[in-house]
Amino acid sequence: MKSSRPRLRFAKRAVSGSSGMNEDPGLYEYWAYDERPKITWPNGARVAFWVAPNIEFYELEPAINPHRKAWPRPIPDILGYGTRDFGNRVGHMRMMEILDRHGVRGSISLSTALCEHHPEIIELCKQRNWEFFSHGIYNTRYTYGMDEDQEREMIEDAMATIYRHTGQKCAGYLAPALTHTDITMELFAEAGGIYTCDLFHDDQPTPVRVRSGQPFVSVPYSLELNDTITYVVNKIEPRRYGSMIKAAFDRLYSEGAESGTVMCVPLHAYQVGHPHRLKAFEEALGYITGHSDVWVTTGREIAEHYIQQHYHAANDSIAALAGK
Repeated sequence: MKSSRPRLRFAKRAVSGSSGMNEDPGLYEYWAYDERPKITWPNGARVAFWVAPNIEFYELEPAINPHRKAWPRPIPDILGYGTRDFGNRVGHMRMMEILDRHGVRGSISLSTALCEHHPEIIELCKQRNWEFFSHGIYNTRYTYGMDEDQEREMIEDAMATIYRHTGQKCAGYLAPALTHTDITMELFAEAGGIYTCDLFHDDQPTPVRVRSGQPFVSVPYSLELNDTITYVVNKIEPRRYGSMIKAAFDRLYSEGAESGTVMCVPLHAYQVGHPHRLKAFEEALGYITGHSDVWVTTGREIAEHYIQQHYHAANDSIAALAGK
């Protein structure tokens, strides 16, 4: 991935004037795609491919958060609730069947309250040895406005619930409804987590700086291929969604010949699980898993492999470039 194009250098975490505003999140350094040590995946795979089903629970009448409304319609929003309940009643079973057929273990972005509301779904996922990572407690409870103690309690509660119901120690985090504070990753790392899905800034794992100093990484999670963004925000038809997944894979597969890449497809059973959307997704999944040099894996396994095999070399590379 070497290039002769001019290199732009960006400032590290900095303070602008007297306003005290940070110019960047301070969680990672600028690190150009073509200046990194080579990443290798197990068995010489070019792409580490993972699927992240968001298995969520939405409260019908959640507590009001002044920073964000839980529902676009007046509460109680029966329409919104029922739409999402479709995923847990019907869509999840369809999605699970397709993943089974293509040998894909899901990495579940879990609203942990679902362990109490629908333990049957949790049991089905446990039987398949799927990964469970935290997506907060309810997808209608946001971290906006929480102080440090409140957010720590929420994070630790969700992790404890996952362990109690599945026996898994939670490794990853995606903030509930993509809401987070400037210390979310610090708190999750201190609770024992090793990766975040909340940065959206790269197609390879990257080190993340946390105050505890422990190894902590970003594992790529694509909003561009997230079915809710695709169908609800960008209003793309199913056939086009399938072709987007294939096109993304083709590019990452080509680049992965030089250094391993990551591809994530985040799903919601109340989106992709509808009858008219399943075929396009399954065709794209079959296309990807039909390649022999693809590591079909989980978010946890990507993070663990990267920390064990590449984390220190990555930090050395970042430090060397920063010293230029």
